[in-house]
Amino acid sequence: KALVDACMYPPLGKRSNGPFRAGMYGEATGYQKTANDEILVIAMIETQAGIDNIDEILSVPGISGIYIGPSDMGLALGLIPTLDREEPIILDIYKMLIASCKRHGKFAGLHNATAAYAARMVGMGFQLCTIANDSGLRERAAREAVGAFRKEAGDSAT
Repeated sequence: KALVDACMYPPLGKRSNGPFRAGMYGEATGYQKTANDEILVIAMIETQAGIDNIDEILSVPGISGIYIGPSDMGLALGLIPTLDREEPIILDIYKMLIASCKRHGKFAGLHNATAAYAARMVGMGFQLCTIANDSGLRERAAREAVGAFRKEAGDSAT
Protein backbone atom coordinates (compact mmCIF):
# COMPACT_ATOMS: atom_id res chain seq x y z
CA LYS A 1 0.00 0.00 0.00
CA ALA A 2 2.87 2.39 0.75
CA LEU A 3 4.27 1.74 -2.74
CA VAL A 4 0.94 2.49 -4.40
CA ASP A 5 0.51 5.60 -2.24
CA ALA A 6 3.93 6.89 -3.33
CA CYS A 7 3.23 6.32 -7.03
CA MET A 8 -0.38 7.38 -7.51
CA TYR A 9 -2.07 10.74 -7.25
CA PRO A 10 -5.14 11.17 -5.03
CA PRO A 11 -7.65 9.68 -4.74
CA LEU A 12 -5.79 6.43 -5.54
CA GLY A 13 -2.61 7.33 -3.68
CA LYS A 14 -0.81 10.08 -1.80
CA ARG A 15 1.72 11.20 -4.40
CA SER A 16 2.33 14.91 -4.25
CA ASN A 17 1.94 17.20 -7.21
CA GLY A 18 5.07 18.25 -9.06
CA PRO A 19 5.05 17.01 -12.65
CA PHE A 20 8.28 18.83 -13.49
CA ARG A 21 9.59 16.10 -15.80
CA ALA A 22 6.31 15.97 -17.71
CA GLY A 23 6.43 19.77 -17.95
CA MET A 24 9.76 19.61 -19.77
CA TYR A 25 7.94 18.06 -22.72
CA GLY A 26 5.26 20.75 -22.89
CA GLU A 27 2.57 21.99 -20.63
CA ALA A 28 1.64 19.56 -17.88
CA THR A 29 -1.95 20.73 -17.53
CA GLY A 30 -3.56 17.35 -18.26
CA TYR A 31 -0.95 15.13 -16.68
CA GLN A 32 -2.68 14.52 -13.35
CA LYS A 33 -5.92 13.61 -15.14
CA THR A 34 -4.33 10.67 -16.95
CA ALA A 35 -1.31 9.74 -14.82
CA ASN A 36 -3.08 7.21 -12.60
CA ASP A 37 -4.28 5.37 -15.71
CA GLU A 38 -0.77 5.25 -17.21
CA ILE A 39 1.48 4.57 -14.23
CA LEU A 40 2.68 1.02 -13.60
CA VAL A 41 3.26 0.18 -9.94
CA ILE A 42 5.66 -2.75 -9.90
CA ALA A 43 6.59 -4.43 -6.63
CA MET A 44 10.12 -5.85 -6.39
CA ILE A 45 10.10 -9.43 -5.12
CA GLU A 46 13.56 -10.28 -3.87
CA THR A 47 13.14 -11.70 -0.36
CA GLN A 48 11.53 -14.63 1.39
CA ALA A 49 9.00 -12.21 2.87
CA GLY A 50 8.04 -11.07 -0.63
CA ILE A 51 7.69 -14.67 -1.77
CA ASP A 52 5.68 -15.67 1.32
CA ASN A 53 3.32 -12.70 1.01
CA ILE A 54 2.89 -12.62 -2.77
CA ASP A 55 -0.89 -13.08 -2.71
CA GLU A 56 -1.31 -10.24 -0.20
CA ILE A 57 1.01 -8.00 -2.23
CA LEU A 58 -0.85 -8.69 -5.47
CA SER A 59 -4.18 -8.07 -3.73
CA VAL A 60 -3.30 -4.43 -3.04
CA PRO A 61 -5.36 -2.19 -5.34
CA GLY A 62 -3.05 -0.32 -7.71
CA ILE A 63 -0.29 -2.94 -7.93
CA SER A 64 0.28 -3.63 -11.64
CA GLY A 65 2.67 -6.55 -11.32
CA ILE A 66 5.95 -7.77 -9.90
CA TYR A 67 9.57 -7.67 -10.96
CA ILE A 68 12.11 -10.18 -9.70
CA GLY A 69 15.75 -9.36 -9.16
CA PRO A 70 17.35 -12.84 -9.30
CA SER A 71 20.68 -11.80 -7.80
CA ASP A 72 19.13 -10.19 -4.76
CA MET A 73 16.59 -13.00 -4.40
CA GLY A 74 19.37 -15.57 -4.51
CA LEU A 75 21.42 -13.62 -1.98
CA ALA A 76 18.41 -13.35 0.34
CA LEU A 77 17.93 -17.12 0.10
CA GLY A 78 21.57 -17.88 0.92
CA LEU A 79 22.69 -18.48 -2.67
CA ILE A 80 25.38 -16.84 -4.76
CA PRO A 81 24.03 -13.65 -6.35
CA THR A 82 23.77 -14.19 -10.10
CA LEU A 83 21.32 -13.82 -12.97
CA ASP A 84 19.87 -16.51 -15.26
CA ARG A 85 19.41 -18.89 -12.34
CA GLU A 86 19.04 -22.64 -12.83
CA GLU A 87 18.58 -23.86 -9.25
CA PRO A 88 15.41 -25.98 -9.02
CA ILE A 89 14.32 -24.09 -5.89
CA ILE A 90 14.48 -20.75 -7.75
CA LEU A 91 12.70 -22.11 -10.83
CA ASP A 92 9.95 -23.47 -8.54
CA ILE A 93 9.66 -20.05 -6.88
CA TYR A 94 9.37 -18.43 -10.30
CA LYS A 95 6.55 -20.83 -11.23
CA MET A 96 4.72 -20.10 -7.98
CA LEU A 97 5.06 -16.32 -8.45
CA ILE A 98 3.86 -16.51 -12.06
CA ALA A 99 0.85 -18.59 -10.99
CA SER A 100 -0.01 -16.04 -8.32
CA CYS A 101 0.24 -13.20 -10.85
CA LYS A 102 -2.11 -15.06 -13.19
CA ARG A 103 -4.64 -15.61 -10.39
CA HIS A 104 -4.60 -11.90 -9.60
CA GLY A 105 -4.57 -10.68 -13.21
CA LYS A 106 -1.13 -9.06 -12.79
CA PHE A 107 2.06 -9.41 -14.80
CA ALA A 108 5.32 -11.04 -13.74
CA GLY A 109 8.67 -9.54 -14.71
CA LEU A 110 12.22 -10.83 -14.42
CA HIS A 111 15.68 -9.35 -14.88
CA ASN A 112 17.87 -11.53 -17.14
CA ALA A 113 21.50 -11.60 -18.23
CA THR A 114 21.01 -13.02 -21.72
CA ALA A 115 18.45 -12.93 -24.50
CA ALA A 116 18.30 -16.73 -24.65
CA TYR A 117 17.41 -17.03 -20.97
CA ALA A 118 14.87 -14.19 -21.25
CA ALA A 119 13.19 -15.98 -24.15
CA ARG A 120 13.05 -19.16 -22.09
CA MET A 121 11.49 -17.24 -19.20
CA VAL A 122 8.81 -15.80 -21.51
CA GLY A 123 8.01 -19.43 -22.32
CA MET A 124 7.70 -20.10 -18.59
CA GLY A 125 5.13 -17.33 -18.29
CA PHE A 126 6.97 -14.09 -17.55
CA GLN A 127 5.47 -11.17 -19.47
CA LEU A 128 8.21 -8.58 -18.84
CA CYS A 129 11.83 -9.59 -19.33
CA THR A 130 14.68 -7.14 -19.25
CA ILE A 131 18.08 -8.15 -20.58
CA ALA A 132 21.21 -7.05 -18.75
CA ASN A 133 21.60 -3.33 -18.05
CA ASP A 134 23.29 -0.45 -19.81
CA SER A 135 26.70 -0.95 -18.20
CA GLY A 136 26.59 -4.72 -18.75
CA LEU A 137 25.64 -4.32 -22.40
CA ARG A 138 28.45 -1.78 -22.92
CA GLU A 139 30.95 -4.09 -21.24
CA ARG A 140 29.84 -7.06 -23.36
CA ALA A 141 30.12 -5.01 -26.57
CA ALA A 142 33.58 -3.74 -25.58
CA ARG A 143 34.83 -7.27 -24.84
CA GLU A 144 33.49 -8.51 -28.18
CA ALA A 145 35.12 -5.61 -30.04
CA VAL A 146 38.48 -6.13 -28.34
CA GLY A 147 38.26 -9.89 -28.92
CA ALA A 148 37.49 -9.38 -32.61
CA PHE A 149 40.40 -6.94 -32.91
CA ARG A 150 42.85 -9.35 -31.27
CA LYS A 151 41.65 -12.18 -33.50
CA GLU A 152 42.06 -10.09 -36.65
CA ALA A 153 45.33 -8.45 -35.64
CA GLY A 154 46.92 -11.67 -34.44
CA ASP A 155 50.43 -11.38 -32.94
CA SER A 156 50.69 -7.69 -33.82
CA ALA A 157 47.94 -6.92 -31.24
CA THR A 158 50.17 -7.66 -28.25
